[in-house]
Amino acid sequence: MAGVPRDVIDPATLEVVGHSTEADESETSAALDAVTAAQARWKRIDSKSRAKVLHDLANVIETTDHRRAAILMSREMGKPYPEAIGEIANCAPIFRYYAEMARDEAGKVAGTTQAGSFQYARYEPLGVSVHIMPFNFPVLLMCWTVAASIAAGNGCIVKPAPATTLSTLEFMKCFRGLPEGLVACLPGGATLAEALIASPRTHAVAFTGSVAAGKAVGMAAAAAMKPAVIEAGGSDPMIICESAPIDVATAGAVTAAFHLSGQVCTSAERFYVVDAVHDAFVEAFAEKTRALRIGNGLSKSEIGPLVSEAARDRVAGLVADAVAKGAEVVTGGRVPPELSRGWFYEPTILTGCNEGMALLQSECFGPVAAVVRVRDFDEAVSRANASPFGLGASVFTTSLEEAMEAAERLEAGMVWVNNPLIDNDALPFGGWKASGLGRELGRQGIDAFRRTKMVIIDHKPALQDWWYPYSDDWFLEGGGRSLG
Repeated sequence: MAGVPRDVIDPATLEVVGHSTEADESETSAALDAVTAAQARWKRIDSKSRAKVLHDLANVIETTDHRRAAILMSREMGKPYPEAIGEIANCAPIFRYYAEMARDEAGKVAGTTQAGSFQYARYEPLGVSVHIMPFNFPVLLMCWTVAASIAAGNGCIVKPAPATTLSTLEFMKCFRGLPEGLVACLPGGATLAEALIASPRTHAVAFTGSVAAGKAVGMAAAAAMKPAVIEAGGSDPMIICESAPIDVATAGAVTAAFHLSGQVCTSAERFYVVDAVHDAFVEAFAEKTRALRIGNGLSKSEIGPLVSEAARDRVAGLVADAVAKGAEVVTGGRVPPELSRGWFYEPTILTGCNEGMALLQSECFGPVAAVVRVRDFDEAVSRANASPFGLGASVFTTSLEEAMEAAERLEAGMVWVNNPLIDNDALPFGGWKASGLGRELGRQGIDAFRRTKMVIIDHKPALQDWWYPYSDDWFLEGGGRSLG
């Protein structure tokens, strides 16, 4: 790369662990040329052969030693090593899923509108897709959309998050078995992303990141008349019902709130706890939270650092605002005294929270659980829905009625009952309201990267009664044939 090198800083130690540079204009143009040429060949390959290539890629991912990529990920953004290696281990199945999805169906035959006519829709690739990735799951989320796109017949340009460029580039070595040039990785920031979206040589966009950045990406893609899949984060609610088993609910709450130091798009941030179990839940929740180990992601710890100083400052500011407006710190709420170096923040539980606090109106993206006491299930659902976000929502209950009501009434793209944060390659992932547009995974995940073409074939050419010139009788009968 010809750009100015940028230091890669370990957020746990603040040491320089490497360097990355931004792709310049000539490198970007060369990558677009290569992907465009490769995609022109790739789209002509039959579905069975294309599926074999994707299965071979999955085999490479499964048999590669990913310890270096996992260590790089931990050193770049602080993720605990078991979670980093676990993230990569989940990548191969998505390529197998979309390999077979694309092979299984390629269109739809419709009931004909007239005899002797074969009428159907076929799917075709869009061309070259741009994948703008976040730092929190840099490899897995990239694979979600890249697998769908190449299975659909596209080529891909990946722009990793600046914070996780090195681990992404390391993982990209697995793609060497793909047709040359089909997938490219270009390091860079917002300027590069803007150029890729605007380029006439790209045709679709996949983005995961903040709401503000998601809106900017969506507007840029719309201006270029390009489809975009946007996962823009959220402030997910969790409801703790009176019937919830406290031991299970608190264990799930600890994981949902503090996994990856709360830097998960679907982290539970707002906890609506029914009055009858509020105190017992908070006590057990705090006990389990205090048992979490804080430290370097390469040590034995569940809670690593936040990705940057700015991220930690934002979390600390939201906590300070909530406390100033009446929230009580049950545990945490500070930088750990023994870890003053690095961007650490203690997992934090606040009670007495309300919608007047910025913490409940924005995405915290840090290890903070804001607890709100509610009368009952109905109030919990109402207050959970009173948010500009709608990514995911969780409920703990042993009442089938409450579980079914939650699934129906919660305004979110995903609802988890008694098991938060789970995803499924075969089910759509994405949000409502400000949390995004379109879907990743499932059938909708591949549809995002292909377009439809209606085809009408009359296998036996014949004159049609509605063609020019009209007969006098046809005028009297009023025609009746719709042209669209």
